[in-house]
Amino acid sequence: QVQLVESGGGLVQAGGSLRLSCLASGSISFLSIMGWYRQAPGKQRELVARITRNGSTNYADSVKGRFSISRDNAKNTVYLQMNSLKPEDTAVYYCNVDNRRQWGTEDYWGQGTQVTVSS
Repeated sequence: QVQLVESGGGLVQAGGSLRLSCLASGSISFLSIMGWYRQAPGKQRELVARITRNGSTNYADSVKGRFSISRDNAKNTVYLQMNSLKPEDTAVYYCNVDNRRQWGTEDYWGQGTQVTVSS
């Protein structure tokens, strides 16, 4: 099992910034893709950004140019720097990782961290 602990959420005014962190621990084999998803009330969970082990990234169109994802492989940690936040960014943000093993890939989710952007 891999455990994910997220931190960095909170309440911020529109235009402000937050940095989310997600630390993976436990039975880690090879963390291939690490990413962030979010779910707003009444909406489906959606991809925000993800990053491969070698640093390739992709972003949702709604956050391009404002959010930046990065990772520290030595620390098994993925970050999401969120700038120019908007009220529509309000959601629970979830960390997601793929742990690759010889027989396949395991998918893990964090417990979620609330991000609230006030107007």
